[in-house]
Amino acid sequence: MISTSDFKNGLTIQFDGGIWRIVEFQHVKPGKGSAFVRTKLKNLRTDGVQEKTFRAGEKMEQAIIETKKMQYLYNDGENYVFMDNKTYEQLEIPGDKLTDEKNYLIENMEVSVIMFGEETLGVDLPNTVNLKVADTEPGIRGDTATGGTKSATLETGLTVQVPFFVNQYDVLIINTTDGTYVSRA
Repeated sequence: MISTSDFKNGLTIQFDGGIWRIVEFQHVKPGKGSAFVRTKLKNLRTDGVQEKTFRAGEKMEQAIIETKKMQYLYNDGENYVFMDNKTYEQLEIPGDKLTDEKNYLIENMEVSVIMFGEETLGVDLPNTVNLKVADTEPGIRGDTATGGTKSATLETGLTVQVPFFVNQYDVLIINTTDGTYVSRA
C-alpha cells in the first residue's frame, strides 16, 4: 500500500477496478480545511484520462507494471504478434488494444510491451521511427522557398505533412508521440 504523500509522475496505482498511471499531481493545503492531492490519471486499460482528488494520507494499492523488450513480427489481420527476445515466446495482442501504435509498427522493430501480471496493457514505442514514403505528390521546383507542406502516405498507412522536397521511397524520421515529420533519415 502507498500513501498520497508517495505520489510522483509515472507511478501506477490500482483503484476503482482500474490500473492508473499518474500523469500530474499537486499537493494542496488550503488555509481552511484538510489537505488533499489533485491528480490527473491515465487508465492503462482504456487510455482514458481522468482528474481525481484524494484526501491527504489516503492509501491505495500500487500496481506493479513490468515492461518486456519484444520484437514485432507480423500482423495476421486481427492480432499483432510479438516475440520475447530472451525466451522466443510469441505474444498476440488484439488490434483493438493498439490504437495509434499500429501506425508506427514495422516488422522486426523492437518495442517495450507493458504487462500487469499476465495481462498485456499496451506497447511503448521508441520516440522516433524510420518509415518509408509509400505515396506522395512530386514536389514542384521552386515550391520549397515557401516552406509549404504536402501530405505523404507512409508504408504503415499513416498520412503525415511533409516538406515539398520529400519524394516517394524516401525514408523519414517520424515522431511517435504526435505523428509529425522530423527529418529525412
